[in-house]
Amino acid sequence: MKVTILQFPGTNCEYDTQHAFESLGATTEIVWHKSETIPADTDLLVVAGGFSYGDYLRSGAIAKFSPVMKAVKTYANDGGKVLGICNGFQVLTEAGLLPGALKRNDGLHFISKHHSLKVENSDNIFLEKLSKGDLVNIPIAHHDGNYFIDEAGLVELEANNQILLRYTDSQGNIQNPNGSVDSIAGICNKEKNVFGLMPHPERAMESILGSDDGVKMLEGF
Repeated sequence: MKVTILQFPGTNCEYDTQHAFESLGATTEIVWHKSETIPADTDLLVVAGGFSYGDYLRSGAIAKFSPVMKAVKTYANDGGKVLGICNGFQVLTEAGLLPGALKRNDGLHFISKHHSLKVENSDNIFLEKLSKGDLVNIPIAHHDGNYFIDEAGLVELEANNQILLRYTDSQGNIQNPNGSVDSIAGICNKEKNVFGLMPHPERAMESILGSDDGVKMLEGF
């Protein structure tokens, strides 16, 4: 399997992501944002976390204009699998590849800690190694992780099983760290080939670092 990982000015999780997928047996390639193409042998395209362009204007708002994003949209629209993690999720919403938007956390502070998530839908390649209702312990690290979508959009997400993950406590009860609508931590598009989440599964690959629950998440690909 070939995983292509995008790198913008300010990205800081590309090497964590590379390590995570290589530990699962994938080959990887990091592609700079000024590239106008994506490698033809790409099986999964990852928009990694970090602070693209210093989060100026709005997180992901400048990155969506990078030359590589035209190729990303073409790849996604042709059915290619895309995963956006943290800032990558923000970039995908800004680019219109995922619905909704990410705004400043309710408490106005950067949050960095492990947090429990409940799997809401696993009828997709991303979470197919998990089951609905499963709990995973995955790190979060964000300032603008407050997912917003209007009421009509939320109804549509529910109807199409596009809500993938919700923030909970370790018993599965809702525990919302950032104010996200309906405690949403991750979603996908209607076609279930573009995925976005604020938590970092690539940082939960080894139990010695606090959790290896990210393994099953990324293994789905």
